[in-house]
Amino acid sequence: MYRDIVIIGDGKFPETEYPRYLIRSADFIICCDGALRKFLRNSKAIFGQERLPDLVIGDMDTLPKTMQNKYADIIIKESEQEHNDQTKAVRWALNNLNEIGSIHILGGTGGRADHTIGNVSLLMEYTRMFDLGDISIEMVSDDGTIFPINDTIEFECGPGRSISIFTPDNTLRIKSEGLMYQTDDVVFDNWWKATLNKTIQDKVRLELSHRSIALIMLD
Repeated sequence: MYRDIVIIGDGKFPETEYPRYLIRSADFIICCDGALRKFLRNSKAIFGQERLPDLVIGDMDTLPKTMQNKYADIIIKESEQEHNDQTKAVRWALNNLNEIGSIHILGGTGGRADHTIGNVSLLMEYTRMFDLGDISIEMVSDDGTIFPINDTIEFECGPGRSISIFTPDNTLRIKSEGLMYQTDDVVFDNWWKATLNKTIQDKVRLELSHRSIALIMLD
């Protein structure tokens, strides 16, 4: 049983305790190819001893041949270019691991800006690409947590947290409870339209006018 899966991308490797705790407590760790070097540099500080991830996946364009040969037993090379390595890792986990409860993506941000934007936006696509069921998926960094939604949701986060909402669907309307600035009349015709808000209650409720895709970003 693999309840908690961690996928590590080749962005900024986390330095703070919470994302490192997720790595330490994960049931299965997947590195996208270029992230293997960062994982190896940090594994002793996280686990108290050096260890390998359970799997390395990607097209191997950023992993030296010497490392590909050395760690061949845990490497899966997928050369297709239709999907990026993050998506390949998510897809492999969903197709091969049983009873997943959560997928935490680390190192998905903090590198090139275009990679960050692409990786974050893919969270929304995963709710359409894959049958996630009750599996939660989120991107965690030193700066906060990002997770996708596709329908009305209520979640606990506590008051006083920074929160932003993003969606590419300009027909979507979102009624909110528990936020300092209500989003009921927001027209989502640009990314900044529901950013820099604050939670004022333990629970936040977001009621979507129809099923769609959106991102929630919490500090």
